[in-house]
Amino acid sequence: MKEELGMGNIYAQDGVDVLEGDKFSSFAARVCRSTYGNSRFLEVVDLSSGHFRGPRAFRFKANYPAQEVFFNPLQTLAPDGSGTKTAVSVAAATFYLAARDVIAMTAGDITRWGGLPLVFSNVLDTSSIGKEGDPTNMAAREVILGLASAAKELELIILNGETAELGVCVSAENLNATLKFNWSGVMFGIYDERRMILGNTLEEGHAIVVLKENGFRSNGISSVRTALALRFGPEWWKNPEAQTAIRLCAAPSVLYDLFLASANGWRWSYDRIPMSLIAHLTGGSWKSKMGEDILFPKGLSAELDDLFDPPEAMVNCANWRGMSDLQAYRTWNGGQGIAVVLNEKDVGKFANMAISFGIGTRNAGRIVRTPAGKEPSIRIKSKFGSGEWVTL
Repeated sequence: MKEELGMGNIYAQDGVDVLEGDKFSSFAARVCRSTYGNSRFLEVVDLSSGHFRGPRAFRFKANYPAQEVFFNPLQTLAPDGSGTKTAVSVAAATFYLAARDVIAMTAGDITRWGGLPLVFSNVLDTSSIGKEGDPTNMAAREVILGLASAAKELELIILNGETAELGVCVSAENLNATLKFNWSGVMFGIYDERRMILGNTLEEGHAIVVLKENGFRSNGISSVRTALALRFGPEWWKNPEAQTAIRLCAAPSVLYDLFLASANGWRWSYDRIPMSLIAHLTGGSWKSKMGEDILFPKGLSAELDDLFDPPEAMVNCANWRGMSDLQAYRTWNGGQGIAVVLNEKDVGKFANMAISFGIGTRNAGRIVRTPAGKEPSIRIKSKFGSGEWVTL
């Protein structure tokens, strides 16, 4: 009793305010519930009786439009996170848009194989969520509201999540950052064995179509932060001259997943377009995700002579970091978040469908047979300034 009346809450003094945490979790649960009607495939069974800690589950709907019936879908999980992109988002105060990065990373690991992401469960680790009404708490709430917005765009359910105040275990270069957080989660999705995209149908001469990206996604952000420090000083987030550059570097990931799922026949209102390969150009970018994962084991290579130009922030960071064009393409996507390989005759139809989703495309190159005695490679005509060919 003395502790409660005289000393206050010991746990709160030590860095974890259970009452504030419960209020925030209750808010997050309400946001989750706002997404429960997003999916045409699933229905949520809410057994929580309105309590944020209560049980919630989902099941496949009993009835679908005839064109959307599928049998015995394979069920999968894709865990991932935003990495250190959160530090740049905080510096830019783009809290509401930060969810697009964690959603892109997890959903992309399902759509790249031809699947359909359906349900997301997130883990938001913070140094502190603050107190209701203060800047830290308001920023954390913006993060969660932005998650619901991204879910609506992709027809996802945000089933539940976990928020933890971890004190010094979650830190940042900027010790005075409004919100220090790491964000990760697990995406639930399904595959249909009849329309997996595994690279099995790749052929020499297939076209490589790239989907336009305006920023870094969540790859190579450690190099972005180093570049900002080299240009604007070790405390780059405090430099007024850095603010425009920071906002450009924090550009949220484009969400391609509903378009790619539609192109693969998951929505009956769109004709399926056969795709041989989808490469999500994140960590390791071109060589890792397209070459080593799929092309090289098959003795195939790629030539890319008409990529999108890299966004301004990427060009600047490459220059500030002292990167060669080769190093830039090894680290970043170069202005395209996805590469899709398909038959040349289907490129026009694919591009027109992309337009209806607000996504820009470019027929950027082709699949080639690796010459005898040569190592498979990806050759890129650089758009970082030199115009020279680089080999990955």
